[in-house]
Amino acid sequence: MEEFLTREPGKAAIYVCGPTVYDVTHLGHMRAAVVFDVLRRYLEFRRYQVTHVQNVTDVEDKIIARAQAEGVSTDAITGRYLDDYQRVSRALNVLPPHVEPRASQHIPEMIEMIERLIERGYAYHAEGDVYFEVTKLPEYGKLSGQLPGELRAGARVEPGEFKRHPADFALWKRAKPGEPSWDSPWGKGRPGWHIECSAMSLKYLGMGFDIHGGGDDLIFPHHENEIAQSEAYAATRPFARYWVHNAMVMVHGEKMSKSLRNYIAVADALQRYSADVIRYALAAVHYRKPMEVDEARLEDAAKALGRLRIALASAGTVQARAGGGGTGGPASRALQRAAESASAAFTAAMDEDLNTSAGLASVFDLVAEVNRVTDQVLKGGTDAAETMPGLQEACDALRVMTAILGLRLEDAVDEELAGRVRDLAASLRQEAAQLFSGEPGRTLDEVVAFILAGREKARGKRDFATADRIRKRMAEAGILVEDLPTGPKWRVASTDGRRPTADASGHRA
Repeated sequence: MEEFLTREPGKAAIYVCGPTVYDVTHLGHMRAAVVFDVLRRYLEFRRYQVTHVQNVTDVEDKIIARAQAEGVSTDAITGRYLDDYQRVSRALNVLPPHVEPRASQHIPEMIEMIERLIERGYAYHAEGDVYFEVTKLPEYGKLSGQLPGELRAGARVEPGEFKRHPADFALWKRAKPGEPSWDSPWGKGRPGWHIECSAMSLKYLGMGFDIHGGGDDLIFPHHENEIAQSEAYAATRPFARYWVHNAMVMVHGEKMSKSLRNYIAVADALQRYSADVIRYALAAVHYRKPMEVDEARLEDAAKALGRLRIALASAGTVQARAGGGGTGGPASRALQRAAESASAAFTAAMDEDLNTSAGLASVFDLVAEVNRVTDQVLKGGTDAAETMPGLQEACDALRVMTAILGLRLEDAVDEELAGRVRDLAASLRQEAAQLFSGEPGRTLDEVVAFILAGREKARGKRDFATADRIRKRMAEAGILVEDLPTGPKWRVASTDGRRPTADASGHRA
């Protein structure tokens, strides 16, 4: 394991290659977004002051081709698809970057870089184009292992009529009819893709920033070319201290991509699955491993989230029974030890190359212990007060770990539903003060636990008419309750029969 040493102690500067906005956002894009969102959240948890910069590529060949095909401006294309990217990012609880520069707004910085590269002999002007000469930089290929002598035009090396070497890459492209262009010392044109990220990362973070991220499909040529032009421009190294690359989302063994038209649009996936389910599926596999995202994986993610919500909802029911106090006892101490162990294991896993897979295993170790203790209470074998304060510590630990992964759990439920259930709790407390005391809380799990605790008091008094009336009113609010020998089970009524909302329960099968 390599020690993470930042440029400035206590600070972490991150640049991530963001979207090229010419088509809808798919799950492959969101894997990258989720990976670097988790990285940022974890660094902040570890008390780093993070500066997160993620660019928007809005000057690029594919954008121009899309605009020409539709007969609209490039601004219309980039505006449409940037809005889509930002909308689904918000839906999946991805934190917005601190700085989100757009390539089209940083052309002067790119021109200045190109001028200096020409002055230093690393670039040359050829008939309106400007190319970086890779053979002038002995270390070219150090990130990817791709050496200039082994590269030929085609594949991932752009052809060019006036290149001196097949691997030379464009810093500036001369204008073609109908394309967006800017004035430059070499005539009207536009920047090459690679210089865009160098100019924006250096402007906002400076040379030697801490982490440069992106998909592993960008290692060559994009990131290799960024290193070359940036270190040649600054006459110093390193351009970035650490490189973090996420593996691709695959579809039947092929990379999910716009060009192959084999993608699953995030907006479409959100019609069938909750945002938390999609996010969990993307975060559950180590970021450097390729992954398939299909219906089976999303269903598995939904089941795993259900287990998490069961644990928290069951704990809420027990806490309501304890009435906010607690005597402590063996159960409480066992939960405290489990919370400490799980938290330490989670941190160790995340420290080891952001191992979210191992981190989630720690989460579910704690879930198992919470379920074991709450089952004992709900079956009458342990007094609820004996689980406190350990149960609260365990729940707090679960919330901290899942928040680092960007999962919202209780908060992911439609706020309209939560509001209806809160209104029901307030109404019931007025109508039957002898059954409902204290505060119901704010989250759906807490409010439902509050109502079920009062309903259990009615059942304990053999007032089954009141208990049935409460269950009916809960159903009208959108919460279905089933009475089992082990206690009540509840779930959110689904409207479409497929898309899981927050089927959390105090006791569920």
